[in-house]
Amino acid sequence: MEKAMIRYQGIHPGLILGHELEKRGIKKRPFALSLSVLPQTINDITKGRRRLTPAISLKIDRALGFEEGTMLLLQAHYDLKEEKERSPGSTPDLQKLRKMLFWDTDIDKIDWQRQANAIIQRVFERGNDLEKKTLLDFYGRNKIKSVTGRSGVKENRIPLMKTLKLK
Repeated sequence: MEKAMIRYQGIHPGLILGHELEKRGIKKRPFALSLSVLPQTINDITKGRRRLTPAISLKIDRALGFEEGTMLLLQAHYDLKEEKERSPGSTPDLQKLRKMLFWDTDIDKIDWQRQANAIIQRVFERGNDLEKKTLLDFYGRNKIKSVTGRSGVKENRIPLMKTLKLK
């Protein structure tokens, strides 16, 4: 589970739980009742609308045969990722970003959270792999994928000019 743990860091544990239940062919309602938890609670958790409590995470770990604390650790990683995204003033490692990428603005005055989509587009259009990796580390795979359509760094480019199909 350690490799999976690294792969799942930052993903809501409820989404992972939902995937695991589906993979095993277990329905949410009977699973919830077997844990003595309201079915609505498990449904909200699997949709990412509710946090896992330590008590519920222990019940899930035992029921699915996970190592004790697995789901709670996933919740902690998700909470850390969320807090990083919410924290104002946090910036990526500016030593790894060329200032010429942001030639038209003062790099020290960029709001890295509010302007995330534009920043990601610019770096993935004109940046090198190190700069892309820096943004990947800062924003996370999900955010990069939502903007660029891909979650990797190598050969991940947004075309400067989209080709138009002529009739």
